[in-house]
Amino acid sequence: MLSFIIRRLGQSLLVLLVTGLIAFSMFRFIGDPIDNMLGQERTIEDVERLRTQLGLDQPFPVQYYRFLENAVQGNFGVSYRQGRPVSEILLERAPATLELAAVSGLFALGLGIALGVFTAIRRNGIASNFIMSASLIGVSLPTFLIGILLIYLFGVQLRWLPTFGRGDVVDFGWWSTGFLTESGLKSLILPAITLGLYQMTLIMRLVRSEMLEVLRQDYIRFARARGLKDRVVNFRHALKNTLIPVITVMGLQIGGIIAFAIVTETVFNWPGVGLLFINAIQFVDIPVMAAYLMLISVMFVGINLIVDILYVFVDPRLRVDSAGGH
Repeated sequence: MLSFIIRRLGQSLLVLLVTGLIAFSMFRFIGDPIDNMLGQERTIEDVERLRTQLGLDQPFPVQYYRFLENAVQGNFGVSYRQGRPVSEILLERAPATLELAAVSGLFALGLGIALGVFTAIRRNGIASNFIMSASLIGVSLPTFLIGILLIYLFGVQLRWLPTFGRGDVVDFGWWSTGFLTESGLKSLILPAITLGLYQMTLIMRLVRSEMLEVLRQDYIRFARARGLKDRVVNFRHALKNTLIPVITVMGLQIGGIIAFAIVTETVFNWPGVGLLFINAIQFVDIPVMAAYLMLISVMFVGINLIVDILYVFVDPRLRVDSAGGH
């Protein structure tokens, strides 16, 4: 088990290094930040002095090495646009994105698993067929279109919910939360549904498919033949084995919620790190872009590592394989 974790850690570190290298290389082709930081009356001396201060006159390997060295210490440099430390800016924006991702994840996991189990158990019912037909909306429509439709229906026509912003927040040190205010909770509803709808429908359809497969197994028939109640068979035996192959997909979807919050935050003008990244692209703010992509990579790799470890604990066969070196 220990060798399995060490091997996964090594693979995760390699992925982070490659991801950082690719992201840092791409930023060299999206523009020169000096053009946005200096006005029209700049001189050649001003350009060279600022380029030296930012370290842009150094060779690319040196710049990348310094970036990694500082990133390990939590130092991502200074924003070219705001002139403030990037880590400070990310700490201000992170609570909005993390709260949005948490609510969206709970919405996707809770409702996705519940509807998946229901449509599998009642697979021939009218409600089940309706849910499966309606789930095609979440799978087919792009996220930004879903957000616009929700804004038009609940914000413009019905005027039930706010259409942009985060609402009022309460500060606890560096953390600001909208969970404790009415406007904060209302502002969270539409973005959370928009961000989690695709993941919810995907999880629901996957759980339903796996549940139907498990219900056809011989040990389920044997459990029913023993006279066990349907509730015990469905939830204690079938659901437990259904979730084994679903764990990996759930982990990826949780990571996807954080990574793809960019679109939702842009549609709803949500003040999170996703919207910060979009603004950084417009102003060629390389430190902010690099920090964002590195943090997303760390989240994805960390979630995948946790999923791999949980998978070994859930499935004893993998535990035996990892102990045997296979």
